[in-house]
Amino acid sequence: MHALRSRLITTGTFGPLLILASACNLAALDILIKLLGPSFSVWDIAFYRFFFGLLLLMAVFGWKKDFFISFNPKLMTITSIINALGFLALAASIRMITLSTAMVLFFSFPAFAAFFSIVLFRERITKKNMFYILLALCGIMILFEFTLDGSFLGQALGLFAGLIIGLTLVLIRKLREQDGPAIIYFYYCLAGCIMACPFYITAPHIPQNSAEVLIVVGIVLTSIAAMLLLNTGLRYCKSWESGIILTNELVFTALFGIFFFGDPVTWRFLLGGLLILGSVIALNIGNDRKAPFTGADR
Repeated sequence: MHALRSRLITTGTFGPLLILASACNLAALDILIKLLGPSFSVWDIAFYRFFFGLLLLMAVFGWKKDFFISFNPKLMTITSIINALGFLALAASIRMITLSTAMVLFFSFPAFAAFFSIVLFRERITKKNMFYILLALCGIMILFEFTLDGSFLGQALGLFAGLIIGLTLVLIRKLREQDGPAIIYFYYCLAGCIMACPFYITAPHIPQNSAEVLIVVGIVLTSIAAMLLLNTGLRYCKSWESGIILTNELVFTALFGIFFFGDPVTWRFLLGGLLILGSVIALNIGNDRKAPFTGADR
């Protein structure tokens, strides 16, 4: 296993594979939330995701006396808060405008990740790579049959969520220089739990049967898997590269819909998915990431 990992790192495919696996888990998370139904509010889902994620991480890693210590507590706090705000902004946007509009606005985050990479850390992005970012965004708009509708506030929140997540990807990559993937997700869950708890306790919805319990458990597990894979992958990929790869979440979600819910295969799915996948393949063929920066595994 170690030899395989070393080979994947050497060939520059380890990071992209981790990010792709994260996108697959995020797609599964989307489907589970859809299956949970409208009786669960945004605050119910957020609380269960963050609270039980927090408990599980403490159970697995809490015995390590230095697990709760961040090497950069100020940046960790800022990143955790804005990451949780991004999730809540997206959730609010989805409630206010159509899902397609909200998701297309949100998936502008690869462009924002590229922008913040340049502004904050002076990363160099070629014109060719910017073209790949635009290609992925075009694929998203085609996939969702994008039209700008709904309230201005809902649109603003969707775009704000994209901006926040783009910034978060850049900051997490910076954190990965010293902190491990688990502690980054732990503090994200802590910040999200603090934000969601006051709204949850005013009108909590408890799972009523075994099916709902299993779905909630699935939400917790896929959330943890997705974020740990993402946080680990950011050690080997630049933040804006990770953003492009993460757009495959939409393709995986659409595939789940086709295979499990009988959704039709449309030309929009084929063309949009092809543009997204094509941009990711072209990006990884054209870039060299054989020497990742030194980062923490804790």
